[in-house]
Amino acid sequence: MKIGIIGSGQMGRGAAFDLAKQDSVDEILLADIDLQNAEALAKEVGPKAKAEKVDAKNRSQLVKFFNKVDSVISAVSYTVNVLHTEVAIETQTHLCDLGGGWVIVEKQLEMNEAAKTANVTIVPDCGLAPGMVSVLARHGIEYLDKVDSVKIRVGGLQQEPRPPLNYSLIFSVEGLINEYVEPCIALRNGKIVKEEPLIGFEEITFPEPYGKLEAFNTSGGTSTLPQTYLGKVDELDYKTIRYPGHGHKMWTLLKLGLMDSKSIEVDGSKIAPRRVLETLLEKNLPPSGKDVTLIRVMVEGWKGTESRIVEYEVIDLFDEKTGLTSMMRTTSFPAAVTAIMMADGRIENRGVLTPERCIPPGPFIEELRERGIDIKQRIV
Repeated sequence: MKIGIIGSGQMGRGAAFDLAKQDSVDEILLADIDLQNAEALAKEVGPKAKAEKVDAKNRSQLVKFFNKVDSVISAVSYTVNVLHTEVAIETQTHLCDLGGGWVIVEKQLEMNEAAKTANVTIVPDCGLAPGMVSVLARHGIEYLDKVDSVKIRVGGLQQEPRPPLNYSLIFSVEGLINEYVEPCIALRNGKIVKEEPLIGFEEITFPEPYGKLEAFNTSGGTSTLPQTYLGKVDELDYKTIRYPGHGHKMWTLLKLGLMDSKSIEVDGSKIAPRRVLETLLEKNLPPSGKDVTLIRVMVEGWKGTESRIVEYEVIDLFDEKTGLTSMMRTTSFPAAVTAIMMADGRIENRGVLTPERCIPPGPFIEELRERGIDIKQRIV
């Protein structure tokens, strides 16, 4: 099979490295607006990879690219995901992307019938969270006969935290601020609700050296899970894991208005406070270095007449051999697995479907385990 990747940045690189190791993948086409970047990555990945110059915003270039492959991974800004969905339908090519904005996903879902007619599968939000954790939640929900609650806790952290925020930019600053300012969608008492970000603090403990950490509301992580499980689950929420103290510092910046996108006048010039904050974070936060991704998904309910908790835990570390960060692995590998499963027919559903609605959990989890992402499951 032939798989295309749009974007040769960090996530595109992670997906390319993974696909190159799979016997079922014959060719990887790497597309980037900067041909030199794509060629450098192709050389690094090996003989399966070929580079092409493609502007991710240019429809005609995208059509030519999509027509050459069985499925595509879009590893660029979420702002082009609607266009890529349209092109996938036009060219009858399977597509998955890494998400990044609920409004964009809603527009993609509106093309569900068109995708069915084209006999293609399009999977938005196919990264870490939403993405991998959405499939883990489905796995636990399907094991139980009745589900009371689903708690999803995820954090991408430095292995050795450094001030001032005990955080580095594991992924884009734009995506980070979005998580801290946009409403959080959850299920409470069986109803879909919107909650504020940067509240709902709780303590969460992982094995040493991480110990006691904090988790708090952030947006985006639930994606379509509340809609998918409305009427089936009473409580469902998502919180981000950070080192203690980080969340309250970010809450302070939020309340001071430093995350506002509306421009204000300062000394005769207009500027959005958020742009200032983003620029300062990019400039002053320490390099990510060796990172760790912490995941805990807890599904509580009933199996027959007995109370049960199905728990999934992942502690994934920076890969010393490949130089891939854990965030690259846990975000891009799920997309790579999905691209293959769409192309080889293991994902049978057609349409625009988020991960929990189309990805078979068992095979998906096994594929990730084979890639070294140690998903531990326990039932108590």
